Amino acid sequence: MSAALDFTPRPGAAPLRRMVLAQAGAEVRAVLRNGEQLLLTLIIPILVLVGFSAAPLLEVPGHRVDFVTPGVLALAIMSTAFTGQAIATGFERRYGVLKRLGATPLSRTGLMLAKTLAVVTVEALQVVVIAAVALGLGWRPHAGGALPALALILAGTAAFSGLALLMAGTLRAEATLAAANLVYLVLLGIGGVVLPVTAFPEPLRAVAEALPITALTGGLREVLAHGGGLPIGQLLILLAWAAGTLALASRTFRWE
Repeated sequence: MSAALDFTPRPGAAPLRRMVLAQAGAEVRAVLRNGEQLLLTLIIPILVLVGFSAAPLLEVPGHRVDFVTPGVLALAIMSTAFTGQAIATGFERRYGVLKRLGATPLSRTGLMLAKTLAVVTVEALQVVVIAAVALGLGWRPHAGGALPALALILAGTAAFSGLALLMAGTLRAEATLAAANLVYLVLLGIGGVVLPVTAFPEPLRAVAEALPITALTGGLREVLAHGGGLPIGQLLILLAWAAGTLALASRTFRWE
């Protein structure tokens, strides 16, 4: 005689790992399906890379593509971890998405893990695409710089994510949209992405060198062009920004 089937419901949340992966997948799909996000994360960095590498618009040390590519990689990291994340999170707060997610079994910690995983996934796609375009333009990075570059990218991601959450968790969505785009443009101009920081006047140069985009750009440029060890100075700047902004965001972030 066959055993009786048991149809007794067993309610309960899925494992945290499965919930985080599902939410991260939804976040990545939302970015890839959003035309404005694609413009910010891929199209603009590629246009900057091609334009400033191919056209003799500025004098830089060495080959232009070798100088511009690390800056564009840093720009891509900033566009995803800071600008895109700040705007998306700000409007999620405004429309009550975060409040509704808070009522699900996915905890706030799980949501932050999912968002972090989504950001890292999109960044990996950006690095692959931008590196492929740069290699086609003649970029030849130093093989020994891969691991130090990865460490700098992770530290830069933490720094920009902290700044994004600090902004999105305290400002209104419209103010976040305006401020995030303004900061993006300012850091693009003075962060050493396409212009050497040494070209700026001394007071502006001192400010620029303390910014996370400058530390990430300079660090990537150093390790990818010359290989060698991890640039400790730039790494410490990124870690200081990460620690400060994430600590402030954890205290001031408003979920509703």
